[in-house]
Amino acid sequence: MTKKEKFELEYVLKTAPKVLEKLISTPDGLSEWFADDVMVKDDIYTFHWDGSDEQARLLAKKNGDALKWQWLYDEEDELDTFFEMKYTIDPMTKAVILTITDFAEPTEKEEIVRLWESQVGNLRRVIGA
Repeated sequence: MTKKEKFELEYVLKTAPKVLEKLISTPDGLSEWFADDVMVKDDIYTFHWDGSDEQARLLAKKNGDALKWQWLYDEEDELDTFFEMKYTIDPMTKAVILTITDFAEPTEKEEIVRLWESQVGNLRRVIGA
């Protein structure tokens, strides 16, 4: 198995920080743009997409700025991989900047980036930006 490589994507969003926080940190919010449905039990998030389920363990949650998960299928193979959504406020423009950190094998990176682009496109539609 090829080692996964870390990458980051940044998106400038025209929204209030509180709106974005709800959309990235709650099951209802994530269900609006990230997955068809999201359920949480303890620290395990179950994401439903088109009849398939994927589970991720919440590794860290910093209120007001970041959430980090690890896909359960990666736990044994890649202990240092995760996906994270965090946001910051640009001090000059007051724009909200969403940073996505993820990992992908080199041959899959382009596909994973396109998937994130699509998901963030859904997020932009939800927030009206």
